[in-house]
Amino acid sequence: MAAYVCTRFCINKSKDSIRFIQRRFRVKTKWAATRPKFPATELALHNFDTSYSIQLRDLWPSIRVAMLCEQKYGALINSFSSAPNVINELEAQGCKDFISIDCTRNEVHLSSQDSTTSHRASTELQSSISPDIKCLVFPKGDISRFKPAGPDSSGILGYYLLDAASVLPVLALDVQAGHTVLDLCAAPGGKTLALLQTHSVNYLWANDLSGSRTMRLRRTLQSYLPKEFLDENKIHITSTDGRQLGMTEEKSFDRVLVDVPCTTDRHSAMVEENNIFKRSRTKERQKLPLLQTQLLLDPGHATGWKSCVLYLFPVPAAE
Repeated sequence: MAAYVCTRFCINKSKDSIRFIQRRFRVKTKWAATRPKFPATELALHNFDTSYSIQLRDLWPSIRVAMLCEQKYGALINSFSSAPNVINELEAQGCKDFISIDCTRNEVHLSSQDSTTSHRASTELQSSISPDIKCLVFPKGDISRFKPAGPDSSGILGYYLLDAASVLPVLALDVQAGHTVLDLCAAPGGKTLALLQTHSVNYLWANDLSGSRTMRLRRTLQSYLPKEFLDENKIHITSTDGRQLGMTEEKSFDRVLVDVPCTTDRHSAMVEENNIFKRSRTKERQKLPLLQTQLLLDPGHATGWKSCVLYLFPVPAAE
C-alpha cells in the first residue's frame, strides 16, 4: 500500500519556487480537546452566582464586583516591634485605623436606638476590643499597596499585611487576660498574630493540617515575635488533623478559633492555578461541607473543651 505524506507548499515570490513542508515539521497549536472546556474560574463564578444570589439577594451584585476587584489589604501593627514611627508613617499616607472606624460606625448605629440600650451596648463594644490591636487601611476606594514592612534593630517586622476583615473574628473572640486559646486551623498565621497582639493570651496552641502551611506559620511567628517570647513555651505549634486533636488531647481552652477550610472565593473566581473548582479537585470540593462539620463538632462534643468557640465560614465581603 502506498504511503502518503501530508504536505503543504509555500511560494517564494523572489525566486518563483515552491517549497514543500512536511506536516510533522509544521508548528501548530494544541488540539482543542486538550484545553478545558470551561476554566475553573468560570465554574467558580457560576457556582457563586447560583448560590450567593439566593443567600445574599440584592447584596450579591455589589459583593460580586468587590470580589472580582483587586484585593485590599490592611496593615496589622506589630506591637512586639520597636520599629520607629510605623503608625505615623502610615497615617501620613492617608491610612486610618480600621478598628476605630468600625467602632465609630457601630456607635452611630447604636445612637439611633434607645439611649440606655445604646450606652450599654457601646460600653460593651469598647470593653471587648483590645487597645493593642491596630489595623490600618487606606481610605475607602483606595487600593494602594503597602510597602514591605521594615524590621527593627532585632529584625522584628513592624506590620503584617492581611485582609482587614480577618481581625474581626479575633475581636469577637473577646480574649481576656490569662486565657488559653486554641487556633485550630491557624496557617498562614494572620489571626494567630492578631490574637497575640492582645497581650492577654497566657497559652496559645496553633494547629494546621498542612505541613507546608505550618512551616509558613512558624516563619511568620519568627519574623514578628521576639525570640525570647517564643522560648517561653507560651506557643505550641502542631501539624495534625484537627478532627482528631480532641481525641488525643485532654487539655481545655478558654477560647477556640476555628477558621474552617473553604473554597477561598476570591482566589477561586480570579486565579486558575491550584483552583479548587478544577475538575480534578471536584471530589475534594464536594467533601468540604463534611470536613467543616467534623471540625466544628469536635471541639464542642468530642473533647468537652470549656470554650467560647468561634466558627468561620468565609464568604466574599463587600468593600
